[in-house]
Amino acid sequence: MSEIELNEVSHEFSTPDGPFPVLDNISLKVPEGAFTSVVGPSGCGKSTLTRLISGLIKPTKGSIKLGGTEIVGPKPTVGMAFQNPVMLEWRSVVKNITLPLEIVAPKMPAKEKEDRARELLKLVSLEGYEENRPSELSGGMKQRVSLCRSLVHRPEVLILDEPFGALDAFTREELWQIMHSLRAEEKITCLLITHDLRESVFLSDEVIVLSDRPARSQYRINVDLGPERSLDDLYTPKTTELLAVLRHQIEVAQGRK
Repeated sequence: MSEIELNEVSHEFSTPDGPFPVLDNISLKVPEGAFTSVVGPSGCGKSTLTRLISGLIKPTKGSIKLGGTEIVGPKPTVGMAFQNPVMLEWRSVVKNITLPLEIVAPKMPAKEKEDRARELLKLVSLEGYEENRPSELSGGMKQRVSLCRSLVHRPEVLILDEPFGALDAFTREELWQIMHSLRAEEKITCLLITHDLRESVFLSDEVIVLSDRPARSQYRINVDLGPERSLDDLYTPKTTELLAVLRHQIEVAQGRK
């Protein structure tokens, strides 16, 4: 089971000037196998949300459950991909991808680890780059490798913290399509943090808008584009209207409306 559930979650950080509230009474649910995006103003606490769900930090108040079990620390069933695809230069592409398996499945045979890495590289169209070093890859290729690494141990949940934000527009759109295919192939529950409304709509079943800090769940909307999607779907009247609604909600969150 991989359903994500947040119940009345609040979080604050301790500072010399006193508590610094970031999240305020957030409740949300991401059904098993669903893809949910979270958008909101810069600095509203979106990345803090990912750290809480991954078990890296504990909420000040409320509970977070994965598959009905409360999260009390990092879990091997959760994969993460970030904006900066940090890779180890002294390791090949395959060896960078298998790194999580060395931690969560140390007894797995080396060949089985590499076979899994090669399987994922094929899915993201990087066959032939298995033995390359990170410095020999473009930014988009590194991000594909990062996605493979986050999926190599077959997690139930994948958390994506603006993984495509630093890429150019064309590479970003290409990776949206790859991510959509990976989601279908790997059968995982996904939570995406992004500033890109088009990205959130293309990839998601639901988009949640957070208010300004301390963030609350301000607005949520279902995305009904169906399982088979193409970039052309972003230019239909239906999608244009949906994007306008989301843009308005962001302006509300920023205090501009």
